[in-house]
Amino acid sequence: MLSWVVTFLILALIAGFLGFGGVASASLGIAKLFFAVFIVLFLVTLVAHLLTGRRPPMP
Repeated sequence: MLSWVVTFLILALIAGFLGFGGVASASLGIAKLFFAVFIVLFLVTLVAHLLTGRRPPMP
């Protein structure tokens, strides 16, 4: 999930540098959304780990 954030952020930076304002703002908005979702999932996982004390199963 974090790789999608980085991908859209890089796309936004490249589009902004080349002057494509619409594409840059859309990519930046998607990157912000994915980052927010990533942070929420991380916090939920952290709280669950602290409450249960168990480690996730290793694949």
